[in-house]
Parts: sequence; C-alpha cells; structure tokens
Amino acid sequence: MATSRPRRIEYDRFIPFRSAMDMDFAHYALTTPSRPGAMSSRSAYQKLLDQCVLKNRSRILAFKSAPAAPADEVPQFYDANLQQQRKIPDKPEKVLEVYGMLDNFSYNLLDWGSNNMLAIGVDDTVCLWDAANESASVLQRALDGNGPITSVSWCPDGKFLAFALGSSDLALVDGSTGRVLDGVSGDKQSKVLSLAWRSNSVLTAGKSDGSVIDYDFRKPDHAICDYKGHELGVCNLKWSGLSGRYLASGGQDKLVHIWDACMAVPNDCPRRHQWLHRLSGHTSTVKALDWCPTRSNLLASGGGRYDRRIKFWNTIDGACLNTVNTGSEVCSLLWDKNKSELLTSHGFPKNQLILWNYPSMKRAAELSAHSSRVLFIARSPVGGTVASAAADETVKFWNIFEASKCSVPFARYNVIR
Repeated sequence: MATSRPRRIEYDRFIPFRSAMDMDFAHYALTTPSRPGAMSSRSAYQKLLDQCVLKNRSRILAFKSAPAAPADEVPQFYDANLQQQRKIPDKPEKVLEVYGMLDNFSYNLLDWGSNNMLAIGVDDTVCLWDAANESASVLQRALDGNGPITSVSWCPDGKFLAFALGSSDLALVDGSTGRVLDGVSGDKQSKVLSLAWRSNSVLTAGKSDGSVIDYDFRKPDHAICDYKGHELGVCNLKWSGLSGRYLASGGQDKLVHIWDACMAVPNDCPRRHQWLHRLSGHTSTVKALDWCPTRSNLLASGGGRYDRRIKFWNTIDGACLNTVNTGSEVCSLLWDKNKSELLTSHGFPKNQLILWNYPSMKRAAELSAHSSRVLFIARSPVGGTVASAAADETVKFWNIFEASKCSVPFARYNVIR
C-alpha cells in the first residue's frame, strides 16, 4: 500500500495577518525619536552630498537666462530653407535662329547625341550644332524631291546619325564625316515619322501607315521584324532605358502600345511582334513619351490639342497610375535622370515649358519664351541644359536640370556580360 507524505503548500505572495503582528512595538518604533548619533550621521551625509554633488545649490536644474521665444526662431528657419532651393532661370542661355523649321506635330526633328552634338532637321537639311565649341554645320542635304527631313536620331554611342526623308527612305550617316554609310529604300507610300535605337546596330522606325519595323544594319536584309498594332501614323517611339526590352509607341490613333521584344512570336508570323498592352486613355494624338530612368515599369505619355493630359502608366499590368490636366497641348516630355522631375513642352494655347515635381506633380517652374508651340526638347549629355525647338524657327537652351554629381558606371555600354 502506497504511502504519501503531507504536501507542503507554497504561496506566491506574503500576506501578513493582523493577529500575528505586534502592534504595540510598531507604534513605539514609529513615534519614538531616533538616536542622537543616528541624526548626526545623517546630517553629515546630507552636508557632504550638498558640497560634492549639488555644489551648495538649492536646485539641480535651473536656467541661467530666460529661453528665447519660439516665434523668433521661425523666420530664420524658413529663410535658410529658401536659400537652399534651386533657382531655375526664366530666360534662355542661348538662342539659335533656325530658318525652315517645319511646324509638324508628327515629326521628330531634334536629338542631342552622347557625342554632345545636337542634330536638327531643317526642311530638307540635317544641321549639326557642336555644343563644345558652339559651332554649326550642315551634315547632309536631301536630294531634290526626297525631302523634307521627317526624323533624326543618334545611335547610343554617338557615332552614327539616322534620319528619315519624306520619300520614306532611311539614311545612316557618319556623324564626324557626313558620309552616308547605309540606307533603306522606302515604299514611297508611307513616310517614317519616328526613330528609336534599341542598340548601336538595331534601329526601330515608326511609319505613317501605323507600321513599326526593326532594322539591323549588320544584316543584308535590314528588316528583321515588325510590330502590328497601330492603325494610323506612329508619332513617337521609346525603348526602355534600363532594360532595353520594352518598346513604347504613341500614334495618331490616340493609342499607346507597349511591346515586349522577348515575347514569343506566332508560328505563322515569326517576324511579327504582338503588343503586350494597348493603352487607350488619351483622346488625341499621342506624341509625348518617355520612360522613367529610375523606375523601369513607369511610362509617361502626353496627349495632343484635344487631350492636354499627362498620364502615368504601370507597364507591368497596364494600369493608369495618375492623370494630370496641363491645360495645353502636350508636344514632348522628358524625365530628369538625377531627380524625380519631369519636363514637358506645350503648344496651344500657352506655348511653354513646365517643370514638374514627381509624384506630387506640383509645378516647379514655367518658362514662356517661345511664340509658337514647342514641338521638341532634348537634353545635353553633359549637364543639365535642355534644348527646345519651336515652330517660331528658334532653338533655345535652358539651364533647367541639375547636373549629375557623379558619372554612372558603364553608361556607355548597353550590355554587361
């Protein structure tokens, strides 16, 4: 038979019992004065504490003088911030007179190459302006009946310039000598309205019949693939700068298309790409396009005279992120590479340049110096200068963007292996 010892009960706290307390002794201890020796030692300790720690002061913390009123500091705080704000000049640094600049919304007649040469299409002539020594020259002149110039575009390394003619022909020219290196004969039916380089050897062209074609100048048959989606003229083309994989196109049919160059092609048309997204939010011709240089999936687009809006698109799912009514025809737009800023050029009714802070879309500056619509803008590769070309036959240079403080590593290479 099992036996058990009595269990010891343990409690988690001590609760005194009044019956077990000696109340008489407790009353005596509380009411009887302390011994004289104890009082003297306590007084000596307090005196020593005052001398060593408190320095014979009556208070530990005390103001030497009254603090300044908070209102006195507020104006100085805001004045310091205002001095640090960037000032954008409202006057151009330089003005070039360009007689013969065509007032055509669908053309692309201005491009600033990485070689610091500004190419300008003037009627049937391609002119160059060297920003280093501020000199102008004629690079190429179209033959009789082949003009006018409809689009110009430098290749990424700045060695070659491609330009399109009204006869639908394409020409590839050495930028230093002006010698014609190669070309593509058109069909005489559809003019080339826009050009965009995917690499130093592959050029994409958008035509007035809505077709988009890739040309590889390393191959005997230059046309390597096409993109079918637009029904009317393709006014602008932009390859994504970060990946070089996605192509954005804007057209006279009020549509924006996003194309994935790596998307599989159908077996029956192995050289034809299908669009990834068709964006139909604009109500007028879409010519202004640019990819955000810091967010690979962000595209900005601007509508023409009857739209006047800037739209921001998420190119992953095709969603419209934001819409801003500018109040004027949006002719061109350009992202800053160093800050979250967007520059837009406008036509009717204000003919101005507007610098926006993104994503708040607050206007940082408004520059009104052209008398006609500002059709094209291009940024200098070495600094924050922007060139604007308008139908008033002038090209003006503005100090708008902040110059880059450090160079981007491997900026001159398209692919790193």
